[in-house]
Amino acid sequence: MSTQHVLDDLEWRGLVAVSTDRDGLRSALEDSLRFYVGFDPTAPSLHLGNLVQILTAKRLQDAGHTPYALVGGATGMIGDPKESGERSLNSLDVVKDWVGRVRSQIEPYLSFEGPNAATMVNNYDWTASLSTIDFLRDVGKHFPVNRMLARDVVRTRLEAGISYTEFSYVLLQSMDYLNLFRDYGVTLQFGGSDQWGNLTGGVELVRRTEGARVHAFATPLVTRADGTKYGKSEGGALWLDPALLSPYAFYQFWLNVEDESVSRLLRVFTFLARHEIEDLEQQTAEKPALRAGQKVLAEHVTTLVHGAEETDRIRAASAALFGGGELRELSPETLSVALTEAGSLQVARDGVPPLVELLVESGLCASKGAARRTIAEGGAYLNNRRVEDPELIPGEDDLLRGRWLVLRRGKKHFVGVEVT
Repeated sequence: MSTQHVLDDLEWRGLVAVSTDRDGLRSALEDSLRFYVGFDPTAPSLHLGNLVQILTAKRLQDAGHTPYALVGGATGMIGDPKESGERSLNSLDVVKDWVGRVRSQIEPYLSFEGPNAATMVNNYDWTASLSTIDFLRDVGKHFPVNRMLARDVVRTRLEAGISYTEFSYVLLQSMDYLNLFRDYGVTLQFGGSDQWGNLTGGVELVRRTEGARVHAFATPLVTRADGTKYGKSEGGALWLDPALLSPYAFYQFWLNVEDESVSRLLRVFTFLARHEIEDLEQQTAEKPALRAGQKVLAEHVTTLVHGAEETDRIRAASAALFGGGELRELSPETLSVALTEAGSLQVARDGVPPLVELLVESGLCASKGAARRTIAEGGAYLNNRRVEDPELIPGEDDLLRGRWLVLRRGKKHFVGVEVT
């Protein structure tokens, strides 16, 4: 891909919500440039929104530009102001631990070798030794308070109150751009659209102090079709760390996105070619029940984040749970995670009730009468085997991995029963 084409590709994928002078940005991208994107370690893992930035950095590197991935050991001590209220400050030791975790999550996506090798930087390195006097004279001098007060998040927080610490965050992030410009020749920064005030603050600081013209653009926030954020799932944030969100749950999230969002998410989160995405868009429009776009999206993104081997295990588990494979071949870990995520109930080993009661207790049937009708009509399954006797009490031989039963009603509804 040529450098001229990369901006066209980013725009087609919906990855440029706003930018500084577009013609100037296009001109700058015609030659190989150095760019940076920052990640604040305000949690032990990156999440879905951060993945947009990581993949955008990879697209720019693949197009011949040189990435500087900044992990904010300093800015992470403060955190960008939130509209909902003041952040809780974390200790230096906690932030240092999270810096290491965040670095390890970014590194697999970028190449650290070759002519445009990536560099990892930490803004704590140039911030920790900076005196208050120097900070106020060299950085604070260039920030009119009226401009800082005009920021949306600041205006929102003014009535309830905002600390000077969070109010000053924009100075610290802007200083990052200035340092990277001076030390490495970085001339482009990007981030999420909620960071636009910080991005332009850095552009302006470089202009005021160095008289140089640098660039910035912002990616849109990832939202559902109705405009609400994808930032949370029922179990919490959509973390990239498998210890915080299981790969199975991660896969299921993508598999279940609404049809209206599939096209946009395929463009943002996959490296499929334009004609491949447009073909999937057409399939989704013409035959939405097949969920062709969702299936490709789930496999592609899960493979990017968790690897092909984990994706294969998840696909096998999904197929088996819906009757398309052998449940007993699933690993204990995969079976446990899949059933826990899908929904499960616990029963005592010495008090396992008959099947008709399990169907009701699990929520698969509304009443014993409904459960009996389901069984009589051939729509009830235990471990993917159709059952005919409503009074059947599952025994030890029925337990998967000595612990689980899988109940299913029809083709699409199943739960796990954990026998303790």
